[in-house]
Amino acid sequence: MATPMSASSFIRALKDEGLTVVEVGDWRTHNRNHVGPWGPVHGVMIHHTVTKGTANTVRICRDGYAGLPGPLCHGVIAKDGKVHLVGYGRANHAGSGDDDVLRAVIAEKALPPDNEANTDGNRHFYGFECENLGDGKDPWPAVQVEAMEAAAAAVCRVHKWNAPSVIGHLEWQPGKIDPRGVSMAGLRRRIDERLS
Repeated sequence: MATPMSASSFIRALKDEGLTVVEVGDWRTHNRNHVGPWGPVHGVMIHHTVTKGTANTVRICRDGYAGLPGPLCHGVIAKDGKVHLVGYGRANHAGSGDDDVLRAVIAEKALPPDNEANTDGNRHFYGFECENLGDGKDPWPAVQVEAMEAAAAAVCRVHKWNAPSVIGHLEWQPGKIDPRGVSMAGLRRRIDERLS
C-alpha cells in the first residue's frame, strides 16, 4: 500500500529513468479526483489506445470522449518512446476489475484469472496508455516497448515495488485484450532486470 507520489516526483522519476517527457497543458491538476479518491496505489497498468497518430492519441487520452471523460491515463507512451503526461490523480483508465487480481498485485504473487469486475481500479493504479491500434498487426517499435518498461520501472522504483506490481489491462478486467501484441510476462522480465 502506498500514497501516490506527487506530480513533481512522478515526472522526476520518469526523467531519472532516462525517458523523454512531454508535459501536456495542466496535466498536474487534470484528474477525476472529484468523483472518488486516488490511492492507496498498488501498481501500474499498461494499455493500448486503439488510436493512430500521436497528436490524436494524446488529445483523446487527455480529453476523453462522450461517456468517458479524460484523463484516460497518466502518461501516453508514443511510438517514438516519448511519454506525454496528460493527467495526474484519479484517471479513467482501469475501470472495475477483479479483487483477487488486486490482492495478488499487492502481494506481488502470480495473477489469478480475472473473472469478475468488482473493484475500482482507477483508485489503485497508475496508468500508461500506449499508442497502438490493438489489432495484432500494428507494430510495437522497440523504442516504445523500452519506454513502457522504463516508465513502469520508474514508478516501481519510487514505491519500492517489484515487476509483479505491473499488469496489463487484460489481466485486470474480463474481456479486455490490451496491450495486444506485447507479452506482459516478457515486459515484467525486462522490468525485473532493469530494477535489479
